[in-house]
Amino acid sequence: MSQKRQKLHLIEAQSMSKEELNLLEAALYVAGRPLDLRTLGSIIKRRSSRRIKKLVEAIMIDYETRDTSLEIVELTDNRFVLQLKSEYTSRVQRLAIRPFLTPGPLRTLSYVAYRQPVLQSQVVSVRGNHVYRHLRQLDEMGLITRKRFERTRELRTTTFFADYFGFSYDIQTMKNQLKKVFKEVS
Repeated sequence: MSQKRQKLHLIEAQSMSKEELNLLEAALYVAGRPLDLRTLGSIIKRRSSRRIKKLVEAIMIDYETRDTSLEIVELTDNRFVLQLKSEYTSRVQRLAIRPFLTPGPLRTLSYVAYRQPVLQSQVVSVRGNHVYRHLRQLDEMGLITRKRFERTRELRTTTFFADYFGFSYDIQTMKNQLKKVFKEVS
């Protein structure tokens, strides 16, 4: 972002309610997942998407100018998330109390997310019989849905999955985002 634009936003931010800015920042911190403008608006009791977006952008700029290890990222479909910058993740990851998912279920989840909608029988043939336990766990956690489809089940990710991992709700966009993640990991 240009310095001129940052200065304009900082001047605008001064006229914004400090309480609203603090509430939005607190909401993003506590949620630990992307939040849409409507949800953020309900926190500060505002309906104007334009106003809410300006407030969040002011917080984003504040984080950029402070040069911290945290950042607020705008995702496609007007959702925002407060997260650790990627360059710090690998160095502090071991301090996390407990991983959200072990590697096996995480691989199964990534396969489902990338191939969705996918049949359970296809996932089992690629990943093996142990995948039934993974799928049950992922379903219980609300990350996937399993709907009957003839003699098997059709698997899809949920909106909670998209929110938790910061992906778009649009499946094609999500698949493109997953491709980028896969490239970074390999």
